[in-house]
Amino acid sequence: MPMQISLDELLGVLVSHTQELAIDNENIKNKFNIMSRILYKKGLFNEHDALEAIRDENKMLLELGMIKTMPDEKTLKNADENLMMWIKGDTKAIKRSLEEMQKKIQEEEAKQNAPRIETAPAGVLDQLDRLNSNNNKKLIL
Repeated sequence: MPMQISLDELLGVLVSHTQELAIDNENIKNKFNIMSRILYKKGLFNEHDALEAIRDENKMLLELGMIKTMPDEKTLKNADENLMMWIKGDTKAIKRSLEEMQKKIQEEEAKQNAPRIETAPAGVLDQLDRLNSNNNKKLIL
């Protein structure tokens, strides 16, 4: 006999599992940061090593077909800089980076909300006028 479960119960289970995954993800991230800081402070790797590892990771992802193109050098260096900010614990640089990112997001939102004027080719305008010819009025000037 099939078991019945209400939608509320199902949603509760899904939310609970999602919260557990988020907590596990944070724990893994914290452990990674801690271990990376230990290795960095002991001099076992540097910025150049991190950049090479990022480059190698992206080459592998490309070969596996998980990404379509190899990121450009600027993108790889940005990823390296962001990673090293966290590993070094450079809170000032992290805050500055977050502020810059927030500013860029706001600028993009402003661009998207700005009114746009688009034009159509003359042929399309003529078709629209013909469609509206029943009213003997110009649809578009």
